[in-house]
Amino acid sequence: MKQACVFLADGFEEIEGLTVVDVLRRGGVEVVTVSIKEEKAVTGRSGITVMADQTFGETDFSGTDLLVLPGGMPGTTNLRDYAPLTELLRKFYQEKKWLGAICAAPMVFGGLGFLEGRKATIYPGMEGELRGAKPVTDRVAVDGHVVTSRGMGTAIAFSLMLLEKLAGAEKAEEIRKSIVYGHGV
Repeated sequence: MKQACVFLADGFEEIEGLTVVDVLRRGGVEVVTVSIKEEKAVTGRSGITVMADQTFGETDFSGTDLLVLPGGMPGTTNLRDYAPLTELLRKFYQEKKWLGAICAAPMVFGGLGFLEGRKATIYPGMEGELRGAKPVTDRVAVDGHVVTSRGMGTAIAFSLMLLEKLAGAEKAEEIRKSIVYGHGV
């Protein structure tokens, strides 16, 4: 079974983080929500408090196939400023494992140099944070093992793309139909 970790920091965009969890779990992916704080309770940008499955310090990332950063402010800057996470992201990037970021969070990848020469997308108006990237306005951009998306309104498309990368197009299409997303359902 494939495994993904979704990182939660105070100020994260709840829909972006939890949609990924929901869609991936529906598709049979083991998902662990990871708080970057010493405690599991994380409060999103809309004041919704979520209990993460684990804290960063207690999580074993050795079997993980995908790391996901939801956007939101100041959630994105909290993720960016958490050194243990950026070290882990660098390791996954070097190992060419899947990385996903949505809304403002692709700025973390830009700052780490992951987007150099890659197609990438981000929340409108933040394109300058995609350092070295070829900015696109697609709902979801995939280039190599890096997946980026634009915001809350693209959370389902982003989640389905991540599911496709981990479980295949057939599984992603099955889940898309089951949640009545898009055309032809």
